[in-house]
Amino acid sequence: MVNFSKKSYLCTPMDRVDGYKVDLKGMTEDAVSHRWHLTDDFFSAVHGPEIASGQVDVALRVKRTSEAFDLDFQYEGTVNVECDRCLELMSQPIQGECSLKARLGEEDDDDGELITVAENPGVLDLSWHLYEMLALEIPIRHVHPEGECNAQVIGRLDAADREKQPDPRWAALEQLKTKTNK
Repeated sequence: MVNFSKKSYLCTPMDRVDGYKVDLKGMTEDAVSHRWHLTDDFFSAVHGPEIASGQVDVALRVKRTSEAFDLDFQYEGTVNVECDRCLELMSQPIQGECSLKARLGEEDDDDGELITVAENPGVLDLSWHLYEMLALEIPIRHVHPEGECNAQVIGRLDAADREKQPDPRWAALEQLKTKTNK
């Protein structure tokens, strides 16, 4: 199970992310499904630091149990993130599944295992949860395929590497290393 922070209730501007709310209190069936297509508008409204834009399809199945609600997500698409090498935007495919557990209670809370939604109004805003699920799918190191980085940036990085003067302390250590290998 993914651990989401309390920040999940702080998405802004709310008028652009209202479509990602689930009315738990008003559920009349034991299970309901939702589908969303997240676009650049969603990512700009959430203001997350990792994902600049993207196109992601999300399917959600909410199942009511005796004491809680099980939320099962499946998602697939592409997000645009900064390349770690050249800092230009790059397309990163993502795909995954995630489950959350929620219940109705007196006030909003998230203890890392269970999300408590205030019974009045009984609506869970999933916008930040959706964003975090997708952000967690991004590999730690994300770079363009070889040869696709911004040529100017790579040229400047290479020039800076060639201009670096080695630290004399490293040269002394290199001599020790050479002596011990003989």
